[in-house]
This record gives sequence, structure tokens and C-alpha cells, in this order.
Amino acid sequence: MVIQVENLSKIYRINQKTPGLGGALKSLFRPQYLDKVAVDGISFEVGQGEIVGYIGVNGAGKSTTIKMLTGILAPTTGSVRVLGRDPHQERVANAREIGAVFGQRTQLWWDLALIESLNMIGKLYDLPPAHYRDQLARFTEMLDLGEILHIPIRNMSLGQKMRAELAATLIHDPKVVYLDEPTIGLDLMVKEKIRAFIKQENRERGITVVLTTHDLGDIEELCQRVIMIDMGKVIYDGALQTIRDRFGKYRTITLELSAMLGTGDLDLLDDTEIEAIDGHKWRIRFDRTRTSASKVAAHVMNQVDVNDFSLTEPDLTGIVKQIYQGALNDIKVSTGELAQVTV
Repeated sequence: MVIQVENLSKIYRINQKTPGLGGALKSLFRPQYLDKVAVDGISFEVGQGEIVGYIGVNGAGKSTTIKMLTGILAPTTGSVRVLGRDPHQERVANAREIGAVFGQRTQLWWDLALIESLNMIGKLYDLPPAHYRDQLARFTEMLDLGEILHIPIRNMSLGQKMRAELAATLIHDPKVVYLDEPTIGLDLMVKEKIRAFIKQENRERGITVVLTTHDLGDIEELCQRVIMIDMGKVIYDGALQTIRDRFGKYRTITLELSAMLGTGDLDLLDDTEIEAIDGHKWRIRFDRTRTSASKVAAHVMNQVDVNDFSLTEPDLTGIVKQIYQGALNDIKVSTGELAQVTV
């Protein structure tokens, strides 16, 4: 396994201070501390070449986990191994084989042109000149860097900066890449280019990717497996498709009818629900495990004339919202099977 995490915890000790001079003196001589659990005994493994989505609400423990995986933070308890190393104890060796993108933070030199930053990174990692030139040419083509190579980082748009960050992160051929909100604030075209680049690097070079994001479009496009974390605990680790099958079973058909109808004018199949948008438009919700869209549509069309209809599939955003609102009361950690774990 490329990444092995076992019973990993991180607890921050926070000094509790009361307002005023008296409170300051009290905290100086008799400090009181509050333990804040950011990560609470999590365990998981990531294999070579996987792209894993690591998702959760703000404050769930995602960034703290990534910081322990990269060696920035030391665990309070438990163990982390990345490529067989302890990231915190062997930070230099670990850093040579990983890359990291943190959405709103840059690793590039603000006042230097991108090409100068990339040249310096190449030298820092002792890349052979020929290999560096090959990497630069490849990334310039894949990420459309030609127009921004000679522009200082401070003068770039957000999308240009993120493309530059990805080039800087991967130019030394890391084996493991951590992407923390890599598409935050970007327009659709830039997102598509970045997703295509990540998929190509994973496919051609076998890099392992851990992706944390609030953009569930990134998860849908890139990941087959997700690890979901809440209040520092892993509440789901398994296939993305399992979540879809478990919580995405309801579909919706929207019908535009020729004539005005009332609520009781349509005979419906069992296990379907109908909602009026207006007299001509109706929305029918059905369980795809019990019936099909074609059966629902045909049943309505046998009764009334339908001018148009459309089928809406469940999206990942709605599914994850269900989970965090309490729909997930029975997911077994690490296997995607059912068990009693309360969200």
C-alpha cells in the first residue's frame, strides 16, 4: 500500500483565556486547557494509482489529516506510513516523492515569472536537465502554460495560478499527490482542463491522488472511491457507486401535458409520487429499484397527451446532503457495507 493510516488521531490543546487583566494573569500562572479533537482514531489504506476523494463538511478533519500525511503535523496517537516512511520523522525524503496543492496557498514565488519558479523547483529537486525540459514541454502543452510562462504569479488570474500550481507540484514526478480544493473558485472550462490533466497523469504515470474538495463534480469526474469524514471519524470508506446505489435510487420525470389537469386526474403506479408545477407541468418521483422511467412515462402517456418530458438523475450533491442530514445511519467503515454508525 502507498498510504497506510492506523488509529490516527490529532488533538489540539487550546489555552482557555478569560477576558481582562485578571484573566491574563490567571492563564499565565494557572493555565486551563481544552482538548479539541480534530481527527479521532481513523484508519484507511490507499493503493498505488488510486484517486481517492476525501470529503466532509468544514471542520470535519480533512485538512488536518492531509497535514499529517504530508508531514507538516505530527499525530497525537496512531501511525501514518507513506511509501513506507513516517512523513513527520522523514520529512525530507517524504517531500521528494510527494506533491501538494492547497487551494488558496501558493508554493510559487509571487514576484517571479512562472518559468523562473519552475526552473528553481527543477534545481531544488535535482532534476536532470533533459528530463526537466521534457516535463516542461509536456506540461506547457497539457495545461496551456505557453501564454503565462513569462508572467509573474501576482499578475495571473485564479485559473492561471492553479494551472501553474499543478505544473509546479508534478514537475518532479511525485508518486503521491495531495490536492486540497484544486478547483475552488474556477470557471467550468478551467475545471475541465484540470480534471483532464489529473486523469491523464494518473493513467499514464500511475500517480496516487488524494483529493479533498467541496466541489462534488471533481469527485464524480475523478474518483471511484470516497472516504467520508465527519467530526474527525471516518463514516464511509468505499465505492462511490455504492453511495449512489444506496442513496441515489430516486429519479424524477418532468412531464409537460397538452391539457390542464388536476391532482386527482392521473392514475399513478405504486411507489410513485406526483407534484404539480402548474396545470400543464407535473413532476413524478419514483424508485428506480421498483420500476423504470419507461414504465412510468408509458403509464402516463396511456392516459393523457404528453408534449414533452425529461428525466432527472440523482446528483452527488443531493446524495451527500442526505447523508449529512442523517440518512446514513448504517454504513460500515472500510467496506461500504451496512452497519450501525451514527452520523
